[in-house]
Amino acid sequence: MSTFDISIAATQLLVVDVQERLLPHIDEHERVVTQTVRMLRAARLMGLTRTLCEQYPQGLGGTDRRIGDAADGSPVLHKMTFSAARDPALLEHLRSHRRETVLIAGIETHVCVQQTACDLHDAGLRPVLLADAVGSRRAGDHAVALEGMRAMGLTVTTVEAALYRLAERAGTELFRAMLPIIK
Repeated sequence: MSTFDISIAATQLLVVDVQERLLPHIDEHERVVTQTVRMLRAARLMGLTRTLCEQYPQGLGGTDRRIGDAADGSPVLHKMTFSAARDPALLEHLRSHRRETVLIAGIETHVCVQQTACDLHDAGLRPVLLADAVGSRRAGDHAVALEGMRAMGLTVTTVEAALYRLAERAGTELFRAMLPIIK
């Protein structure tokens, strides 16, 4: 099986720490928000399980309003660990959906996102990094983290590539519903 074999039935979405006090300091933060919102909207159409997590919300604030609105009632779990997979309740929450592929969006690529991806992999799940929906304060940290995760054998793709992979074919009602999101 390819590491890029993703399907609607086996896939969930995790949005990591896109929080109001940290977000303005992220390089290309509007790209991160735009692509994460696209992924959340499409995930809702496809019936993917969607989870958001927040790192120390007392200090970093809550999830950005645009992300929260697009998440449309998805659970938001709080964590103190950098890796979402090192928080026992969060890892159990992700495992409970019995969807082994975890699409990951969020910040920061080289800290919480990378640690989460590596730990999810070690826990037997299949992380898929959405490169255009993750970001860091410094572009160099973002690039090195993505390169390092690729070198570790983790899948790195884009939101649009993941959407087409999940849709599988044109001409379906799902694909027609997704077109406004894709465009």
